[in-house]
Amino acid sequence: MDIVCTTSKPAGHVLVVHSWWGLTPSFHDYAERLAEHGFAVGLTDLFDGRTADDIAQAQQLRRAPRRVPMYRTLIADIDHLRAAGGQTAPSVAVIGFSMGGHWAVWLSQRRDLPIRATVLYYAARAGSFASSQASFLAHFAKDDPWVRPPTRRRMEKAIAAAGRPYQAFDYPGTRHWFAEAGRQDAYHPDAAALALDRTIAHLKTA
Repeated sequence: MDIVCTTSKPAGHVLVVHSWWGLTPSFHDYAERLAEHGFAVGLTDLFDGRTADDIAQAQQLRRAPRRVPMYRTLIADIDHLRAAGGQTAPSVAVIGFSMGGHWAVWLSQRRDLPIRATVLYYAARAGSFASSQASFLAHFAKDDPWVRPPTRRRMEKAIAAAGRPYQAFDYPGTRHWFAEAGRQDAYHPDAAALALDRTIAHLKTA
């Protein structure tokens, strides 16, 4: 896992979980932006350095056998990130994009992990949030066949039932992957910038 940090006293520790395209330069750029605001940012790599250019390749990467399950990689990366800087951070925030958003929800639902904030980019996953300690911020594309409205409603209902703070934004004129500069077919610079500003504000107050 790469860690990006520009200060000896981070404002917080943030794990970024990439979409199914892999850990592309878009996510390194995103981490740099967060680091500019004082965060220590960990970039998990679920595909061991491999990236995809099209959907078929992405699906193949997601299904490929792994010596270490993805969930174990994520938990190990959280432990590694918490230790960055010489002192163990009491908690971390998790930001997940698409596939990574599904993992971000899963992590936030675990009582044994100190997740204080979860940010989702065009992702929804249901389940129980009764054990969650996190606040939630979600960014949704306006035109998105990859996020099913019933799944989003179930997730939002479950978060509300658990009494966890939640805020969601829908971005007009956007499609899935709108915040990833490497996806020129979907990238929306204005929406991506606004989502990043809202994310930084959320991380600073969570």
